[in-house]
Amino acid sequence: MYDEHSVAVVVPAYNESGLVGDVIDTIPAFVDRIYVVDDCSTDGTWDEIERHARRRNRTAVAASTSDEDSTTSRSDDETSGAVADGSGKTVVPIRHEENRGVGGSIKTGYQHALEDEVDVTAVMAGDGQMNPDHLEWLLDPIVDGRAEYAKGNRLGGRDRSEMSTWRLFGNLTLSFLTKVSSGYWRMMDPQNGYTAISLEALERIDLERLYEEYGFSNDLLVALNTRGVRIADVSMPAVYGEEESHIQYRSFVPRLSWLLLRRFARRLSVRYLLTDFHPLALLYAVGVASGAVALAGLAAAFGRRMDGGTDAGPLTPIVLLTHAALSILLAMTFDREENEDLVVRVE
Repeated sequence: MYDEHSVAVVVPAYNESGLVGDVIDTIPAFVDRIYVVDDCSTDGTWDEIERHARRRNRTAVAASTSDEDSTTSRSDDETSGAVADGSGKTVVPIRHEENRGVGGSIKTGYQHALEDEVDVTAVMAGDGQMNPDHLEWLLDPIVDGRAEYAKGNRLGGRDRSEMSTWRLFGNLTLSFLTKVSSGYWRMMDPQNGYTAISLEALERIDLERLYEEYGFSNDLLVALNTRGVRIADVSMPAVYGEEESHIQYRSFVPRLSWLLLRRFARRLSVRYLLTDFHPLALLYAVGVASGAVALAGLAAAFGRRMDGGTDAGPLTPIVLLTHAALSILLAMTFDREENEDLVVRVE
């Protein structure tokens, strides 16, 4: 328990032998459940998970037995589903029969947390990139009511120096794309998988619709904004060690960009057309339509010039392109204003 809230941690792991055991061992003692999800690894990850789970669970059972008076003194109303079984066991090893991706592993952990009615569920990668001492930083904005979802931010101030230039460039690019798609304009570092979510927020989203591969965190942000969930952006340093990234950037970037575009359109339709009405949705539509017509006009004018024609010039397409840019910028301004209160910055 943390500040009278039950806490779970989901640990997605794929081929993390030599790393995931240390993650299990170092998760703070106040955590009630640790759902370690092996995503059909091909190395010794599963054996390592089982070995460390048995050891931590034996310790938890012994502690639970010696502290029986404290456990039995709590009323049913004060005991969440995550700790109500009284077994004292903490680690729940879960193994996928087929590889589903990191998002699929997190979804599996979230589903178990929902069943156990855990108050706050965090995600901590199985590769050791996330400092367990920073878990409280993510929990605090949720337990004190400032936000329903908290995520790490490695792009604040001096913390950027821990990143390579290439990784920083990619992260800043994805940050901008996710800002536009999700509506969380004051949020940074959407790729940061060190997160925590309240039970109420978890119950409001459709887990089955979420993307299951890398990009899950981006997709989740769009889903949360669609439901009007307030998030906290928590500054923390990056941690890089012996882990190896499984991301294939040539396929990852195009797939994620297409995903964000589709989710962006859905967010606009749900928040600004179906649930309520705001002209920013129409401004985005007008801007995109004008831009498409303008680009087609410029291409046609260029083609006539190449054929030796005497075209008067691409004045109309340029006017349309300017109109498109202004419409989209105005829509973005409205969108930012509508979502200004949905991001809490924690330095």
